[in-house]
Amino acid sequence: MLSDRQTEVIGKALDAFRIELPSWGFANTGTRFGKFIQDAAATSTEEKFSDAGQVHKLTGCCPTVAVHVLWDFPRGLKDAAATRAMAEKHGVRVGAINPNVFQDQIYKHGSLGNPDPAVRKAALDHILESIEIAKQTGSRDLSLWFTDGSSYPGTQNIRHRRQWFIQGLKESHDRLEAHQRLLVEYKPFEPAFYHTDIADWGMSLLLSRAAGSRAKVLVDTGHHYQAQNIEQIVAWLLAEDMLGGFHFNDRRYADDDLTIASIDPYQLFRIFHEVALYEWETGAPADIAYMVDQSHNLKGKIEEMIQTVNTAQEIYAKAAIVDREKLAVHQTRCDLVDAEECLKEAFAADVRPAVREWRRSKGLAEDPLKAFRESGYLERITRERAEKNRGAVASYA
Repeated sequence: MLSDRQTEVIGKALDAFRIELPSWGFANTGTRFGKFIQDAAATSTEEKFSDAGQVHKLTGCCPTVAVHVLWDFPRGLKDAAATRAMAEKHGVRVGAINPNVFQDQIYKHGSLGNPDPAVRKAALDHILESIEIAKQTGSRDLSLWFTDGSSYPGTQNIRHRRQWFIQGLKESHDRLEAHQRLLVEYKPFEPAFYHTDIADWGMSLLLSRAAGSRAKVLVDTGHHYQAQNIEQIVAWLLAEDMLGGFHFNDRRYADDDLTIASIDPYQLFRIFHEVALYEWETGAPADIAYMVDQSHNLKGKIEEMIQTVNTAQEIYAKAAIVDREKLAVHQTRCDLVDAEECLKEAFAADVRPAVREWRRSKGLAEDPLKAFRESGYLERITRERAEKNRGAVASYA
């Protein structure tokens, strides 16, 4: 049973915890082999915001929604004001802006790293327009993920591509307003399988530093080789003041984009612990954007999002109650068993009563998933969207 002090610590931690939802997580998605259509999936940007608003209403910690420019702003900058108003109508705000420099045919051989200067310019122009969209929507972060790379040895000049990326990121950084940031994501492979231009956190760190002081690294928990120590990467980036944000998901093999902590909840706990330890030692909150990036292909999209947020809150609460003073003593003495037990005790604690108490104090449902299932919202949107979604099956074939 938790002590009163632990319950208080958890309440304060949850007061400060925010996690951003992805607009694309509410729409029909799939794999390279095909898509399985859900009757209740969002078919428009407004429906995505409506669904996200329901998750925020029930969980109390998802006030922003990450958006994808080509998917949520079909007319680009012209849609910015209307999209901002649309989000606010449903009780959320536009969050991170995600440019799309991988979908169009011109990006077959890369975007900012493409040997063709015309393609590099097209990619840069799109990123610069995305920055303007961010200014119009009040968004702080521009989240950059690139598929650039090559699949065969000798087919690209790796050093030239690196320099083109530095140039493009610098020009992008120069267009930011004072409060805005570039978040540079990395991925070791896929869709390029010989080399990826931004393959790991070190490459992202170096490119971010070259771009400017408001560029930071974005860590996607699925973008690592098997058994890689992600929390060590987090600790190093925190120490270098270069951790800008996360894309949270889980994986069994590679970039599976599974539900948070569905495979390895202890890993997410260890990541949250490193952040909490940094904040405890420095006495200041870490300026980190927590974002969800999952592919809800089979589970109900809103239900999986609520499940994700519930799990994130619970594991964040567990990390908050690690006895850090005791841990620091054991680490200094190299008391290996006792130090590890500090983590294991917190991870094993049943924090659900404290999380429910926090929800009651905020006027939220104690069980958000149950409340959603009883709300009638899913039945209503299924009736409204089923015909549109079924009509789209042919276009996904």
